[in-house]
Amino acid sequence: QVQLQESGGGLVQAGGSLRLSCAASGRTFSSYAMGWFRQAPGKEREFVTAIGWNAGNTYYADSVKGRFTISRDNAKNTVYLQMNSLKPEDTAVYYCAGDPRITAMAMSVLSAPINNLDAWGQGTLVTVSS
Repeated sequence: QVQLQESGGGLVQAGGSLRLSCAASGRTFSSYAMGWFRQAPGKEREFVTAIGWNAGNTYYADSVKGRFTISRDNAKNTVYLQMNSLKPEDTAVYYCAGDPRITAMAMSVLSAPINNLDAWGQGTLVTVSS
């Protein structure tokens, strides 16, 4: 099992950008489909984006399509989330998660509550001010 640690969250004005990173420990990271999820106050955790183990496939929630980009560097055991054109409604705690048992596509259609993936980070807060 890998362990995950997010970084890069913070406060940004609407229209701004942030890049989140998720560093993984463990030699099996390259076999994991990886995803980013978020949870806003008072709301359920929701899917944001996912990427296959070889970065060949990516999936996005409609709400972030065209603004967010997921990528991974298996040599560095890291997955990234580039967030552009941020909106106040993007405010949430962002979690990275991974699982070697499912595909990125399957990760993109998980039903709530989303909590049964193999590995989760602790989360990083993103606050977008208007």
